[in-house]
Amino acid sequence: MAKIIDGKKISAEIKEELKEQVAQLKKAGVEGTLAVIQVGADPASSVYVRNKKKACEYIGLHSKSFELPEETTQKELLDLIEQLNQDAAVNGILVQLPVPAHIEEKTIINAISPLKDVDGFHPQSVGSLTIGQPGFVSCTPAGIVELLKRSKVELDGKNCVIVGRSNIVGKPMALLMLRENATVTVTHSHTKNLKEICSAADILIVAIGKKEFITGEYIKEGAVVIDVGIHRDENNKLSGDVKYDEAEPKASMITPVPGGVGPMTIAMLMRNCVEAMVTV
Repeated sequence: MAKIIDGKKISAEIKEELKEQVAQLKKAGVEGTLAVIQVGADPASSVYVRNKKKACEYIGLHSKSFELPEETTQKELLDLIEQLNQDAAVNGILVQLPVPAHIEEKTIINAISPLKDVDGFHPQSVGSLTIGQPGFVSCTPAGIVELLKRSKVELDGKNCVIVGRSNIVGKPMALLMLRENATVTVTHSHTKNLKEICSAADILIVAIGKKEFITGEYIKEGAVVIDVGIHRDENNKLSGDVKYDEAEPKASMITPVPGGVGPMTIAMLMRNCVEAMVTV
């Protein structure tokens, strides 16, 4: 039976550490503010924004909330971002994705100052990660590395297979695991022999957005399985990209959905915000 990797517990530990850091910085006269912009009223986005604001409050950061109507133009959004880039009191800027279809996501990401890019999506942040320079790291992959390390999973020399190559999870995940000296294989929708490749993994990280796609046949006995996916059925029940009931008996360790990777994403966003307090 696999050991459950408890993301709620580990994220709570990280937030406690950050709370202490923020208190120390405040004693030294350093304050932190995260600006959160949401365009439109997508219900899932509203939940994420609310959780981010609650996390800020918990660790002692200020948050500024900009809830803009759906019809906000791209220029209006870019003008607000530029205003926040210039605001010395704001350390981090986050635009909740997705944005409405008439706004180009890439243009918005590129407009945020790399010094305030706490999501870690700006090309400069990604480039810094690629060549091992300091910079903000995308929160979900950074959270997965913390989950593994704090669960005492050996990464050095391990065979790590990543299922999915998105800019937000798959690609930065591969770079972070290379940084930890794992041997990394990135798979995707065009990969041949996916089952065979996955079943050779010591560490299997799944981020493909397909409900319960990875079954027990894909998992090596004793592998560590990290499930990044999150899907909600008609009864509001959550599940991941991995068929948990089949994976759990074979894995040595596994993340649940919910309560695995999800809480870590916000914890690492808070870590980036605290780093921004020192660098901005």
